[in-house]
Amino acid sequence: MTAQVQTERHPLVELRGVTKVYGSGTAAMQALRGVGLRIDEGEFAAVMGPSGSGKSTCMNILGCLDTPTEGKYMFKSIEVGALTGNQRALLRRHYLGFVFQGYNLLNRTSALENVELPLIYRGIKAEERRSRAGRALAAVGLAGWEHHTPGELSGGQQQRVAIARAIVTEPAVLLADEPTGNLDTARSIEIMELLTSFNRDRGITIIMVTHEQEMARFAGRIIQFRDGLVWADKANGEAL
Repeated sequence: MTAQVQTERHPLVELRGVTKVYGSGTAAMQALRGVGLRIDEGEFAAVMGPSGSGKSTCMNILGCLDTPTEGKYMFKSIEVGALTGNQRALLRRHYLGFVFQGYNLLNRTSALENVELPLIYRGIKAEERRSRAGRALAAVGLAGWEHHTPGELSGGQQQRVAIARAIVTEPAVLLADEPTGNLDTARSIEIMELLTSFNRDRGITIIMVTHEQEMARFAGRIIQFRDGLVWADKANGEAL
């Protein structure tokens, strides 16, 4: 009899009783109301919910762009709230990649230069930066487009540049905020297939906010937010 070996997953990010309050007094608004959430290494999770449900606030905390009012955020078993501002910046720089709905590319610089930016912040020398940026663009299907500016690229191509910029640092986790929100259906599916391949082939953990059920089907897990809480959290039996 051959024994089956199961790969054990370990928690990558974990929220423990996290609350987030904006403002004070009668103007206070509680965006998160004691959220508990764990996402393991190698998962692809879609975060959904109506506007004002808390999903974007949760993503900002996971991306170290905001801090909880109460509760703990653990990253690889380290309490992020105990880190200094500089240490949180280093965590973002070395472990996190970001993809946004609006691409956030520099309009007057080439695709290659846009992808190089995170490596500049790391102090990588120019020759290695160009080499790594070129490989990242090739990985998203944009070999030969290195010297085109965003204005010379379609929306789908611009989002591919944004994804290349996010993965060029080989992050542990990719945070994607409505990555297909500005794209038509065909381009959206292309982007989702690309993200799925990086999750499957490179083991990059992906946490994606989306309003679109069709795009959420690509994830292996769907987390639903409502009124500042995790309302539902289940494996996606329809994952593509």
